[in-house]
Amino acid sequence: MRNTQRGISPTSFFTDHYELTMVDAARKAGTATRRSVFELFARRLPAGRRYGVSAGQGRFLEGLENFRFDDEHLGFLSDHHVVSEDTLNWLAEYRFTGNIFAYAEGEPYFPNSPLMQVESTFQEAVILETYLLSVHNYDTAVASAASRMTMAAGGRPCIEMGSRRAHEEAAAAAARAAAIAGFDSTSNLAAGLRYGITTAGTAAHSFTLLHDDEQAAFEAQVAAMGNQTTLLVDTYNIEQGIRHAVDVAGPELAYVRIDSGDLLEEAHHARRLLDDLGNTNTGIVVTSDLDEYAIAGLRSAPVDSYGVGTQLVTGSGAPTASLVYKLTTRQDQHGNWIDVQKQAEGKSSRGGRKFAARRMHNDVATAEVVIADEQPAWDADHRPLLVQMVTDGEIDSRYTGAAAVTQAAAHHAETLAALPRDARRLQDGEPAIPTIFALH
Repeated sequence: MRNTQRGISPTSFFTDHYELTMVDAARKAGTATRRSVFELFARRLPAGRRYGVSAGQGRFLEGLENFRFDDEHLGFLSDHHVVSEDTLNWLAEYRFTGNIFAYAEGEPYFPNSPLMQVESTFQEAVILETYLLSVHNYDTAVASAASRMTMAAGGRPCIEMGSRRAHEEAAAAAARAAAIAGFDSTSNLAAGLRYGITTAGTAAHSFTLLHDDEQAAFEAQVAAMGNQTTLLVDTYNIEQGIRHAVDVAGPELAYVRIDSGDLLEEAHHARRLLDDLGNTNTGIVVTSDLDEYAIAGLRSAPVDSYGVGTQLVTGSGAPTASLVYKLTTRQDQHGNWIDVQKQAEGKSSRGGRKFAARRMHNDVATAEVVIADEQPAWDADHRPLLVQMVTDGEIDSRYTGAAAVTQAAAHHAETLAALPRDARRLQDGEPAIPTIFALH
């Protein structure tokens, strides 16, 4: 019964108790092996948002590879009488052997977009529910917020720096999701190691406070990092900090960073002062609880890049994407496929296996078209959205690792540019394009 495999970090216990009790009961009823299709989707976007950004698929696939039950997990389930001996034996050998189709990471999505479909036996698919949802709900929320921020930045670089405002694993996940949505770098070293994201950072206020005066702190930093560094100039007085920075680093100073005060006013003042002192090539980085609205408000300011933390890793007011994972079709005892759906008021779902495409006109998206039950032959005006990421349990490596993040970032930039202009507005509004359902 016991799985003695070593050297892996199982993800199977990032789940809920009832996932396993459902499997146990279904095995006793003889229904656990019925072929089933589960669908990941959002009934609605966060209030006022015009689009969301699909993210987390790569992280989920990486976790799926290690979705195993080892001795410790099996012992816990046995000791606490969670499931029967029969189910323990099945869990000891668990491997996902089904198929997974999903939107590419970085793809914009809309209400009821079928973001992922998991096809396998009921028992293989249902125990993935909580882990799949926790990954995608967080990563999608962060990527959606990050996309609005990079859009508001208008091409100016954005730095992810929210690690201290999130759980340590969420911090690395947030950096990955932000990179997909256009952030240029992160302060998080784990994200740099795992996903090849450029890491950045120099010094905090404590470094300045450690030294006898600000100038001594800047001298120590420049001695260690060179003139092409970023000096934090607001520990005491911003104007004096800029003068000290220029005195120490000279015209080769790369950036000054401002983390307090009226950022719009301070940025203009800093630019004038830097120019007067001969540092016309020294850039200005601003931080301090920025969100997409604050970034947009700084468009007219002489700011060169933005550092974003708390608002990014908390989804800028939408900390979850509110994605759900529902059974939409399954086989009966005779092998016939039956569409099923939840009908509860306010929480209904649509039955049937879905196929989705983005309808295009003159290279601009006009609708999300979702067709149920049978694969359509899409014409040239429709771009299919679902790609196969797992085939008979084999994970397509193109969708995992560092290369997948780079690929997703490029895909996001391309597909976001194809949305209608209204999608770029930060004001509350309806989804940028409608979702149209049709039977084939």
